[in-house]
Amino acid sequence: MKITQLNDAFFSRLETLSLNLKSNLAGYFGGKHLVKTYGQTVEFADFREYQLGDDIRRIDWNLFSRFEKYFLRLFTDERQMQVQIFLDLSGSMGKADEKKGGYAVAAAAALGFLAVQDMDKLTFQLMRGSVSENPFGTIVGKNAFFRAMSSIQEMEFDEDTDIESCVVNCRETGDGNGLTVIISDFFTESNWKKAVDYLCYKKRQVLLLQVLSPEELDPSYDGRVHLIDAEAADLNDPKNMRMRINTAMLNAYQEALQDYLAELKDYTAKRGVGFITVSTATPIERVLFGELMKAGIMS
Repeated sequence: MKITQLNDAFFSRLETLSLNLKSNLAGYFGGKHLVKTYGQTVEFADFREYQLGDDIRRIDWNLFSRFEKYFLRLFTDERQMQVQIFLDLSGSMGKADEKKGGYAVAAAAALGFLAVQDMDKLTFQLMRGSVSENPFGTIVGKNAFFRAMSSIQEMEFDEDTDIESCVVNCRETGDGNGLTVIISDFFTESNWKKAVDYLCYKKRQVLLLQVLSPEELDPSYDGRVHLIDAEAADLNDPKNMRMRINTAMLNAYQEALQDYLAELKDYTAKRGVGFITVSTATPIERVLFGELMKAGIMS
C-alpha cells in the first residue's frame, strides 16, 4: 500500500515543527530537548551560591570580586528523547479501508520524522494480534528513517489487535525518557486502559491518536445490509450480521459512539494523557499544524 502523502513536499513542510515534552526528561545527553535540570551546554541559565563539594571550575570569579561570595555559573541541559510509535495493524484499520490505513501510516511517519529531526531515538512498534513487532530497531537519523518508511508502507492490515498485551509486553519502553504514541481506531475488545496506565506508571508522556473514517463517524447506511467485520476469521463468523438499518439504529449508533469518545476523553484527561480523534477526511497537515499543536505535542 503506497502512501501518496509520503513525499519530499510532505516532509519539507514538517521541518519547521518540533516535538514538545511536557514533563522533565530522564533521557540521554546530546539531544535538543531543554529540561529543568542544569547541565553542560554553553547556554547560560542562572547563578547559585557555592556549596561544599561543588566543582570549583564553575565559580564565577568576577562575581566573587564584587560580592566576596562564591557563585557558580549554571548552564542549560539538553536531552535526547526516546519516541515510541505503536501502530495498530488490525483489520479495522486498513483491510476494508485503505485510506484509513494510509492515513494512520502518514501520521506515524510525520511524528517519526519530527523525532529524528530533533536527534531523538525512534522505534516503530507494529501491533498485530497480542504482540508488537519492531522490525527496524532503534532509528537514529533521517537516512535510517527513510529506509524504514520504504518498508512500513508495505505492511498489511489484518486480524485483530490486543492493545493492552502489545504495549505492556513491549520490553523497549523506557522509564521517564520520552513520548509514546498509540495510533489506532480503538475499536477493540482489549483493555486499552491498562495500556495507558502502564505507560503512565513508566512515566512516559502519552498521546492516543484515534483515526476514524467518515463512515464510522457518521454512517449513511440504509435498508438491508450485510455487515462484515474486517477482523472476522471468515464469513461465517458470528461478528458478521445481516440486518435492516433504520433511523433509530443510526441514532443509537451515534449515541453509543459519542459515549465511547467521551469515555476515552475523560479517562485520558484524568491521567494527563493526550487524546485526539481525527477523521480521514481531514487533511493530515491540518491535524499536524492544528490539533497536535493545540494538544501541546508539537510546536
